[in-house]
Amino acid sequence: MTRFTALTAALILSALPALAADPAPLKQAEASRVIYDAGVATRDPLLVLAAAKMRRGLGLSPTDRMAEDGTAGDGALDADAMLATARDLATGDDMMLGLIDDVASENTKGVVSGPVYNNARIGGGKTDTYRAVPFEGGTYAEIYVEAKGSNDLNLKVTDDQGRLVCSDTDSSAIAYCGWSPRSTGDFTIAVQNASGSSADYALITN
Repeated sequence: MTRFTALTAALILSALPALAADPAPLKQAEASRVIYDAGVATRDPLLVLAAAKMRRGLGLSPTDRMAEDGTAGDGALDADAMLATARDLATGDDMMLGLIDDVASENTKGVVSGPVYNNARIGGGKTDTYRAVPFEGGTYAEIYVEAKGSNDLNLKVTDDQGRLVCSDTDSSAIAYCGWSPRSTGDFTIAVQNASGSSADYALITN
């Protein structure tokens, strides 16, 4: 890695905490996956490292939430898995490996209670349903789903009257919904695996 590239890397990484302060944090989770996939596709450890740092800054917390008749799974990529990928791509580049070690040794600061997540496994062509998930009125609500692999996952959210609130049905391994509930209430989340094979995934809510 050249000195110029190293300085560029340092500037990018130092700017990420400000980017992660977005009022819609789960959009940052989505962005980190997009950046990660781009880094893997181009074999660029800097992009993968940036994705890992962004995800670590979210301060995700586990929850015991489970879909109806659902199955626990390995979940999606976490920051440590992203860092491991960055190390593989940076083999032989001591300066980049040093940057990766620096990020790995950082503590998450300033996050008291971040978004919550659960890990699950869903069969091919199946739908996982999460009922009575509460969201607060007047506060922007977010839901993000991410497959560990390349499975096509879709997301639909309905209110307590069965009315569709939000959906994301594009063909990708990630899905995002965000809306502002008029009042506090329970919502139903449906995660659909449009692929023919089973998928491990993470469901994250704010």
